[in-house]
Amino acid sequence: MSFKIGDLVTRKSYNNDLLFQIIDIDEDIAYLKGVDVRLYADSYLDDLTLVDDSSSTASKDDRKDVDKLQSMLELNRSEYFYLPGKILHIDGDRDYLERCISFYKEMHLEAYGVSLSEEDMALEISKYLEEYKPDIVVITGHDSFKKNKSGKSKSGVYQNSKYFVEATLAARNYEKSQDKLIIIAGACQSNYEELIRAGSNFASSPKRINIHALDPAIIASAVALSPRSKEIDLISLIEKTHFGSAGMGGIITNGMMYVGYPR
Repeated sequence: MSFKIGDLVTRKSYNNDLLFQIIDIDEDIAYLKGVDVRLYADSYLDDLTLVDDSSSTASKDDRKDVDKLQSMLELNRSEYFYLPGKILHIDGDRDYLERCISFYKEMHLEAYGVSLSEEDMALEISKYLEEYKPDIVVITGHDSFKKNKSGKSKSGVYQNSKYFVEATLAARNYEKSQDKLIIIAGACQSNYEELIRAGSNFASSPKRINIHALDPAIIASAVALSPRSKEIDLISLIEKTHFGSAGMGGIITNGMMYVGYPR
């Protein structure tokens, strides 16, 4: 079977568990990007299975995420009016960024997207924080974690975690209070503990697993639509992400939405 750039495929050797798009082909090797998970991979062409266009399925799945998140929000629109928190989403992947921005629009949120390489995030983030003055900033993209031969972690095994940590530190230098600026940082298999130590309110990935493209946006949206006067139900929120506490974690925090009366 012949393949071309843009084809949607799965990998036979991984029991066809994840959907990828082919982004490049070099002789008998295909370079892949996850459709739903923030993951790059490569594969021999003969290990691939071609999949029909799933764009409509992805849209339906994203709609399910919107409905699932809205079900946990208690908004009495007949009596009160609401001023949700503002979101700045910085992403190392433009495709995922556009998908997250569409998600925010579905949630009727004010959100601004910036596409930056992971290496440039720490250098550029303060400029965008000054420009947009968000209540919530998402710092995400691509990452990976590789174990040594003994299976134990060691320094230098994360692809991009250090850049997310540096960007988190820069954002926290801009606003030191974790109550005034909510930071959501990390991607697939990121160094969760270091991101939390750097000042993130929420981060990936406690179990070093891949996360869904929308997981950071789900967290950001819930925070933006939760009252400032109440602590967020942390466990309930984390369970609204695709892989629960294995993929995302964080600290108990209040929401970033003002609630007014009368409507």
